[in-house]
Amino acid sequence: MRRERAMVPEAEFRSYYGRPVLKPPVWHEPHMPTYLYLGGVSGVSSAMAVMARLTGHDRLARTAGVAAAAGASLGAALLSAELGRPERFLNMFRVFKLSSPMSVGSWLLAVQGGLSAAALAGDLAGDLAGDLPGGLPGELGGGLTGVLPVAGDAALLATGLTGPLTATYTAVLVADTAVPAWHEAYRELPFLFAGSAMAAAGAVAMLGTPRAQAGPARAVAALGAATETVAGEVLERRLGFVGEPYRKGRAGRLMRAARVLTAGGGLLAVVAGRSRALTALAGIALTAGSLCTRFGILEAGRASAADPKYTVVPQRRRLDARADAVPKDA
Repeated sequence: MRRERAMVPEAEFRSYYGRPVLKPPVWHEPHMPTYLYLGGVSGVSSAMAVMARLTGHDRLARTAGVAAAAGASLGAALLSAELGRPERFLNMFRVFKLSSPMSVGSWLLAVQGGLSAAALAGDLAGDLAGDLPGGLPGELGGGLTGVLPVAGDAALLATGLTGPLTATYTAVLVADTAVPAWHEAYRELPFLFAGSAMAAAGAVAMLGTPRAQAGPARAVAALGAATETVAGEVLERRLGFVGEPYRKGRAGRLMRAARVLTAGGGLLAVVAGRSRALTALAGIALTAGSLCTRFGILEAGRASAADPKYTVVPQRRRLDARADAVPKDA
């Protein structure tokens, strides 16, 4: 049976004068994506340092502690640069609003940075006091051998709580916007960010720790790569039409590169303990994959905000679905 030929072409969505409905994100490159990357590295590295210290992997704990402190410090510097003037970052601490992801995130980053720096200082002070012959005299020696290491251990344990929050709060930050590619992905973004952060932090720890003591770091990297890969696939499939920006243009290229690098780096991490070359390849691939993910997510958000169809078409579909759900005799 022949189908009837449509006399009217399918309507194409247009906005007034072709203007975007939303203002595109004004975040800059490389500041914001790198900040997201460093925050993830700092958060997961803190959690890794806690677990390594509790299980007796002291060399790994030291490497992860350095990564946690450096990531938080550099991330805060990049965030200040992103805001344009450093005092704008300081102004975020005038109030604390649980309803504001930006306010909570600023305080969380500050606490994470302070705790990770204190944990590292306590660790280094303990080693310094132990290395000096006969210890240090008087109150100075007693402080180094007693107060600072204990305070550092307490700070380290506290980062076991602030670290995971630091690694994932940025997903809440971007999802709590009107940008379609971010807002509609609110279910998957925390898992995507957590997996990416685990892969990146594991890569840093692998590269900075002797291979014989880096087994837990390799496991974290492989698990993070698997989590990021699965979360990315689920995100693109569930979002459907709204997920197109993750598959097209520059964002699509970045996300495909991230998928290849992360999956390949995760597989290499499993066997990286066999040689330094494999360790280096795995670490570089996972680091590049994590960065591509952050840059790709930012670009996808820009693309979805610039094209009004990603804002209006889903709204119309939701309205139509609600109308169909209402009984005809109501």
